[in-house]
Amino acid sequence: MNVRNKIEGFERLTLIKEAAFSAYSKGRKKFEEEDSVRTCYMVDRDRIIHSKSFRRLKHKTQVYIKAFGDHYRTRLTHTLEVSQIARTIGAGIGLNEVLIEAIALGHDLGHVAFAHSGEEVLNNFLDGGFRHSEQSVRVVEKLERNGEGLNLTEEVIDGILNHSGLNLKGENKSKTLEGRVVRISDKIAYLNHDIDDSIRAGLLSEDDIPKEIVKVLGKTNSERIDTLVNDIIYNTIKSIENNCVDIKFSNEVLEAMMELRKFMFKNIYLGDILRVERNKAQFILENLIEYYCTHENELKGIYRKIAEEEGVNRAVADYIAGMSDDYCLNTFNSIFVPKLVIY
Repeated sequence: MNVRNKIEGFERLTLIKEAAFSAYSKGRKKFEEEDSVRTCYMVDRDRIIHSKSFRRLKHKTQVYIKAFGDHYRTRLTHTLEVSQIARTIGAGIGLNEVLIEAIALGHDLGHVAFAHSGEEVLNNFLDGGFRHSEQSVRVVEKLERNGEGLNLTEEVIDGILNHSGLNLKGENKSKTLEGRVVRISDKIAYLNHDIDDSIRAGLLSEDDIPKEIVKVLGKTNSERIDTLVNDIIYNTIKSIENNCVDIKFSNEVLEAMMELRKFMFKNIYLGDILRVERNKAQFILENLIEYYCTHENELKGIYRKIAEEEGVNRAVADYIAGMSDDYCLNTFNSIFVPKLVIY
């Protein structure tokens, strides 16, 4: 028996029957010989971690641009927090932690520089719109490895594609419980760490959070996460025991989380506080898009090929979406900012 078979056997002994078992994966688009040590989901996780797109997440904005300070979350630290929360939930329910980890680590690979400000710009530019979840899939299927893609399993692709949004009524749901855990963990992570960052920035205080929410979820970051994680574990276990196979909150905790989300969108994400910085970011991205649309010859590598096969707009969108904040700023400066004093 090789090591992979042993690990797959351990899954069958320890996971609930509704979990996604590595041995029963629907596989990859391109056939590969199985690894003798790692399960298919372990291979996927490792490929994501070693990808260039994953490394670029450390220089992509979550909410606050990196220049604000060293302790604010970036897209990479957000990804790690999602992975940690999701794995805890998965372990509590009895799901496949490795599949959860792979989905969580890959879920935001398609995010644009300057967070959702960048996504808005590309959404307005690209025919058919732009959604970072779909771009994350495009990254792992087409853009990584100079156009070869990472050839991930169907379950990981499905989880990445369906991680976005908070519609709990069935639309765009992942086929696996593991994917659904990542989807809700993404929200648990960003709501709480964005409150923490907003307090650090002096834009919120803990006393600003409505008392009704605090009463249900808790006053501190750790209390809120603990409440949400425990609630979803125990209610999901109860739900599965009653033959309703889905990820579940109690009504009280779900309502409190939804109110917290509304509070953050009104006061931080779409509020006036960050509007000036959002406008600056959009100005930079809009000018870079316009520049590369008229200077197609300056696109590099895979993006030149995409321009030939799918059109220049698609190539420019892929190129811009892959930029980190730092690279985006440096590129803008190199193109539009004079390098010498002009008399």
